[in-house]
Amino acid sequence: MRPSNLKQHLGTGVLALVLLTAPAWLHYVGGYNDIASRVLIYGLAAMGLNLLLGHTGGLSFGHAAYFGLGSYGVGLMLKYMTHNVLLALLGGTLLGGVVAAVLAPIAVRRRGIYFAMITIAIGQMFYFIAIRWQAVTGGYDGLTGFSRHALHLFGFDWTMGSMGFYYLVVACFALGALVLWIVLNSPLGHTFVAIRENQKRLTFLGLPVQRYAAISFALSGFIVALAGGLNALLDNFTSPNTLNYTFSGDLVVIAVLGGMRNFWGPLVGAAIFVLVRDYASSVTDNWMSVIGLIFVLSVLFFPLGVMGFLQRKGKST
Repeated sequence: MRPSNLKQHLGTGVLALVLLTAPAWLHYVGGYNDIASRVLIYGLAAMGLNLLLGHTGGLSFGHAAYFGLGSYGVGLMLKYMTHNVLLALLGGTLLGGVVAAVLAPIAVRRRGIYFAMITIAIGQMFYFIAIRWQAVTGGYDGLTGFSRHALHLFGFDWTMGSMGFYYLVVACFALGALVLWIVLNSPLGHTFVAIRENQKRLTFLGLPVQRYAAISFALSGFIVALAGGLNALLDNFTSPNTLNYTFSGDLVVIAVLGGMRNFWGPLVGAAIFVLVRDYASSVTDNWMSVIGLIFVLSVLFFPLGVMGFLQRKGKST
């Protein structure tokens, strides 16, 4: 086995150990289960976005739409159709993912700033639908009246307290990360990276670039929708803010902060973003200024993100 692969497997094993044992040691460092769940949910959403952003080269400011659709899908299913959390999560993921897959061929017709503007427009369309369709979505007040229920699996009851839900998030995070890892290490994932590096050359070679970009967009949408569904379960609530372009901006910040070219970079970015927000918002209402300052410093001094910086440092030593 190559040393680089050994390092990767070792790092993944350590991460798995940290996540599985987190409820046992989090309170010693001032943490709690729900904030760990939030980090994993935002990390999963940013990793899903990063499939398009960091690996395919498409800057989307509209992925909050699929996050929000996943949230509303879960909320509406739990409120009106079923008490089965897994079924609701599947429904929310399919809702956000299928919408992303349908809209992907339209969005990827343009690149660069025009692509970003199309994604914003599409995202805002769902934001205003959520606000105007008050009878179903709750409008500005958001969707309430649902909660996560215990799971009944193989004769066992899996209660959905903060610890039980944390392990459901860990399982979903592992599933999403595994799917992304398989895709990125397949010929399909290598094609995504080739599109990012030189789209014109692939076009001259006769590759249907738009089709592959649409596949990346759709896969990204499914992962982000899964994260959105988990977010609704965490809060037992969802609101139009989860569909707004400002949340898409948060996901972009998280991915850039952690490192767009690194597989685990968005998870590191999510940890920084959520923990800083949690602490700064308890001290000042202007917590966004703190996040903004960290982001500016990161772009100035760590343009490859925290993980990119650490990787470069590791190679130079």
